[in-house]
Amino acid sequence: MRNAIVCLLLVLAASPVLRPAAEPRATPAVIAPAAPAARLKDLVTLEGVRDNQLIGYGLVVGLAGTGDRRQTVFSTQSLTNMLERLGVSVSPSAIRVNNVAAVVVTATLPAFARPGSRIDVTASSIGDASNLQGGLLIVTPLKGVDGQAYAVAQGPVVTGGFVAGRGGASQAVNHPTVGRVPNGATVERPSPSRSPDTQVRLQLRNSDFTTSARIAEAINGRFAAGTTPVAKAENAGLVNVLVPAEFTGRPTEFIAQLESLGVQVDRPARVVVNERTGTIVMGKDVRISPVAILQGNLTVEIQTSFAVSQPAALATGTTEVVPQVGVSAKEEKTRNVVLKQGATVEELVRALNAIGATARDVVAILQSLRAAGALEGELEVI
Repeated sequence: MRNAIVCLLLVLAASPVLRPAAEPRATPAVIAPAAPAARLKDLVTLEGVRDNQLIGYGLVVGLAGTGDRRQTVFSTQSLTNMLERLGVSVSPSAIRVNNVAAVVVTATLPAFARPGSRIDVTASSIGDASNLQGGLLIVTPLKGVDGQAYAVAQGPVVTGGFVAGRGGASQAVNHPTVGRVPNGATVERPSPSRSPDTQVRLQLRNSDFTTSARIAEAINGRFAAGTTPVAKAENAGLVNVLVPAEFTGRPTEFIAQLESLGVQVDRPARVVVNERTGTIVMGKDVRISPVAILQGNLTVEIQTSFAVSQPAALATGTTEVVPQVGVSAKEEKTRNVVLKQGATVEELVRALNAIGATARDVVAILQSLRAAGALEGELEVI
């Protein structure tokens, strides 16, 4: 049994950082610098201007014996129905479907897509087909959540991988049961996106009251006529903008100028920790209140080995396996870090690196600081 506890003493006082002479270990910590003004285009999306998901059920034919087997009954039924619509009457029990695979076809319909546009589609096997390589997706209607068909897909499936082997030995590259059909669908119905007219509603990608207010302020400073504002921050995630009179009938030009505006984004004080990889990402202005943390470092290791005990020649007894147990304990000396009052997380991590603390040590300390209320910010563990 191994029980490892790291001993660190943090004393926050009005004194400079003391760094012991120890070989530092690199901790993958990323310190976010002060963010410059960001384009409004990168901060918001337009309400009503969005992508739409499409889905359909189809068949991939022409496979080299890697399609669905007889256990997948819907492949046979689908093939029979298709042949019947083409004027061929055949019994489902008389069809061998090794070269046919049933697939679910998905696509993303972009905003303002018009009939005749081409979009990519993805075909994913839903039966027991082993490989879609070399297959051809036949005509498949793609429907939205409203049940209307917005596109029709057809074309050769590109898997980007393969499966090779025989006699129980095989090798697979990438994922051969999912493939794409580049430009494989033709849009047949316009996208249900709504075009802006007299007003534009901006949805923040990351809701924040301060950023929302700054966006409204930047828009009013650029487009407001006199004292009449054109933008209003409705809440942390929505800004309502009235199209100015000079852009009447030209909302596209107005939106193009909106997207180029620079806005100073206000980001919350947050520390993101990935304990699985030991990665720490933090804001530069995250502060630490005065606090002291005491941990101990004691390692106990128990090792068990097995020896064979064999009786002497002509002696009575049997050969036995005897376990040999060894116990060792090791305790490291206490290491301390002294930080000035109002220290930042950046200074804390740098000081911990100086004494050789590992990434997991830093993660444990940050979690303890957050539990004690000394970390002035959010701690998110992913």
